[in-house]
Amino acid sequence: MVDVGAGTSTLVDLLLDAGRVDVTVLDVSVEALNKVRLRLGSLAESVSFAAADIRFWRPDRTFDAWHDRAAFHFLVDSADRDGYVDLARMAVVPGGVMVLATFAPDGPTVCSGLPTARYDSDDLARVFSPAFDLQHSQREEHITPWGVVQPFTWVVLRRTLEGGVDPPW
Repeated sequence: MVDVGAGTSTLVDLLLDAGRVDVTVLDVSVEALNKVRLRLGSLAESVSFAAADIRFWRPDRTFDAWHDRAAFHFLVDSADRDGYVDLARMAVVPGGVMVLATFAPDGPTVCSGLPTARYDSDDLARVFSPAFDLQHSQREEHITPWGVVQPFTWVVLRRTLEGGVDPPW
């Protein structure tokens, strides 16, 4: 499993506690990854850490699950979005799942000073089709530490056999 844009999220902690032993944590921030390593202590030895911009990351393997809570919506350039979709198509095995959260259509247009794209579940299903099929969607109204409501669209997408190619790595 890969957690894209993980930051200092505790998802990796929960996965390890649940017995998952094959977890990759990806973030552009080396500092965030170092905080996770420190927090995990000796458990960090069983985690793969990748300090990279998702636009340029090329894994050396494939994954049965891909998790992204709020990295994709920062890709406002169509070439960057297309590259992300291609990467996910090559990196997630057929039958694997992608859990993806983006800002909803009524979500913010800017976050952390960066422009964002916004999606509903139908938009995401179209963007990732035909390589992924929409399995589930849900809306979340996330409350930030500053008390601001940020509407999110969550989707679970299953990797199809269509559009499959062997990864170049």
